[in-house]
Amino acid sequence: MKGQRSNMWHHLAYMINRYQLQPVPAVEAGREQYPIAIRRARDSEALLLQDLAEVDSAAPLAGPVLVAVVEGRIWAALAIDGDRVVADPFLPTEPAVELLRLRVAQLRSAESRPRRSLLPRWVAGRARA
Repeated sequence: MKGQRSNMWHHLAYMINRYQLQPVPAVEAGREQYPIAIRRARDSEALLLQDLAEVDSAAPLAGPVLVAVVEGRIWAALAIDGDRVVADPFLPTEPAVELLRLRVAQLRSAESRPRRSLLPRWVAGRARA
């Protein structure tokens, strides 16, 4: 019995470390604002994104992904190439998803604009002289 208990604690510690579940205060009732960081997902977060998709009962996102991070945790993710969203259904993720969609729209409009020359005009003029 003692060997089983120690194995159980080892498994629990492994699961906590794998999913980086740190004690995070519960979502405060009545709190309406959370600081949200929007950034590209890192390769090291693939398992976290897969777990988030599992919680949301959705297929994992493929390709480049933007994530909304609140208080150090990924609350929502959006595929840059598509419009698929994966979000934690137990958290108030609507504002985070709106920000993700806004950022993807900005990235897409920036890609459609013609690019300027990489060198400023005065540098290009000096190179010709």
